[in-house]
Amino acid sequence: MTAKQILESGKALTEQKIIDVLNMPACRYDSVINAMKYSALAGGKRLRPSLLLEFYRLCGGEYIDDALCFAAALEFIHTYSLIHDDLPCMDDDDMRRGRPSCHIKFGEDTALLAGDALLTLAFRVASSTQNTKPELTLKAINLLAERSGVHGMIGGQVIDLAIENSGADLDTVFDMYSKKTGALIRVAAEIGCILAGADDKKIAAAIDYANNIGLAFQITDDILDLTSTAEELGKPIGSDQKNNKSTAVSILGIESAAEYVERLSSNAAESLSVFGPQADGLLELSKILINRKN
Repeated sequence: MTAKQILESGKALTEQKIIDVLNMPACRYDSVINAMKYSALAGGKRLRPSLLLEFYRLCGGEYIDDALCFAAALEFIHTYSLIHDDLPCMDDDDMRRGRPSCHIKFGEDTALLAGDALLTLAFRVASSTQNTKPELTLKAINLLAERSGVHGMIGGQVIDLAIENSGADLDTVFDMYSKKTGALIRVAAEIGCILAGADDKKIAAAIDYANNIGLAFQITDDILDLTSTAEELGKPIGSDQKNNKSTAVSILGIESAAEYVERLSSNAAESLSVFGPQADGLLELSKILINRKN
């Protein structure tokens, strides 16, 4: 598959799964369900589920419906994190993906509950596999919880808040990136391999690829925050400077940060050799991610 096919197919399949899961009957708490739908179906690249589905394919996975349970779960967790990240107590952003943030549209209380509901829904969906070996599903759920929890994404959020106005060093910033952004990208690749029953060599290669593109992805975000426009990004620009955050760009400068991204992309490409030419689409994808405009 080409990079375009990976993203387009992954996005279409995942969004249909999200629609199916969120197709709930009318009830007295529709306000929260509507906020969940508003944020979960707001668009976006669907990068994480696309990576999961592509590694599942590369490793010979046979049960796409089971992989889609985890693809949707990943997006629910990612979406909840964005809802909470936009709240006034966090980054205080009014726009997300080109339209009002969840708390602007529905109020802070409903947005908070919508995020909580998406997080818990993620694990109900992930545990709904039908044909995958139970031990593989359990291993994948355990990893998903770990990577999205205090030792993963949440830990990265904690570091992010702690280093505001602190002049953090590059190692601290990269540690934050590896958790806040990288943890869910890494677990997407891991879970795709695990559900397909891949061997340790392929899982390790997938992790290495994901670690490199996860870091490259976040550094590119830092660059775009300074060089792009609000229209292109679909959210306010300059938020890192506004919040006085230490970033790879504030420490390295734009030119050196861009060179670092290129090295990470090369490292990611080397990681894919174990999969052979079947992984050419992922090789192409790593280049697209670092050259994107939003």
